Amino acid sequence: MNENGLVSRLPGWVGSALMSSTVFIGLIILWWLAVVAFDIPKYLLPPPQAVIPELIASRQSLWIHSLVTIQEIVLGFALSVVTAIPLGLLIALSPTAKRMLYPLLVFIQLVPKIAIAPLFVVWIGFGPTSKVMLTLLLTFFPLLLASIAGFQILDQRFLYLTKSMGATTWQTFRYLRFPSALPVIFGGLKTSATIAATAAIVAEFVGANQGLGYLLLQATGVMDTKLVFAILFVMTIIGLGLNSIVELVEYFMTPWRRNQSRD
Repeated sequence: MNENGLVSRLPGWVGSALMSSTVFIGLIILWWLAVVAFDIPKYLLPPPQAVIPELIASRQSLWIHSLVTIQEIVLGFALSVVTAIPLGLLIALSPTAKRMLYPLLVFIQLVPKIAIAPLFVVWIGFGPTSKVMLTLLLTFFPLLLASIAGFQILDQRFLYLTKSMGATTWQTFRYLRFPSALPVIFGGLKTSATIAATAAIVAEFVGANQGLGYLLLQATGVMDTKLVFAILFVMTIIGLGLNSIVELVEYFMTPWRRNQSRD
């Protein structure tokens, strides 16, 4: 084994997932130690060994509500991806579009989304559509900014070089501008993925009859702290899973970065 060790041989997304899992396990150990060391009552902070049986006992309810929340997260995040990235490309390449659209988008971003969340419930109802729309709004702007920055990061000298070599606009975009923008865009995707999980839960707080946020409010109302921590555990797993999926996609879409890390 070389001096870099086994961990350095792993793909970036695998190493990141292992590190996240290690930190997560470490937090659980600290949680258990804090309960034991400070003799915290179980109704205030149940120990991990009390939460695990609750996870098993409530697995059917957690599964049903998790599916609802996951659907809201995925749909909202997917809508953000298919709208923010193309719009970021348009704004990055067109000064006219930037003058027309960017001030409006900044104004929309400045409007507090949580404050208008009840309006989505009034306009759209208690169903998942209102949660998807709020998730879209909360994840849209970070990804838009990352897309604009990514598509503008290319050095103009490379564009002059490709034009002098007879490359078409599509070839320049496909082989130069888009690959150079991907690392920045994926940074925005990771940020938006984290926000998406939180946004869906907050949207369910405002008004819902199903989902993990709804279940969390129910558990909090009856002071069932074991169920609360079981829900938080599931929510954390969902967030880590979504972030790992984004890192996996990044790993396969940016093979040149893997080669650079090996060098």
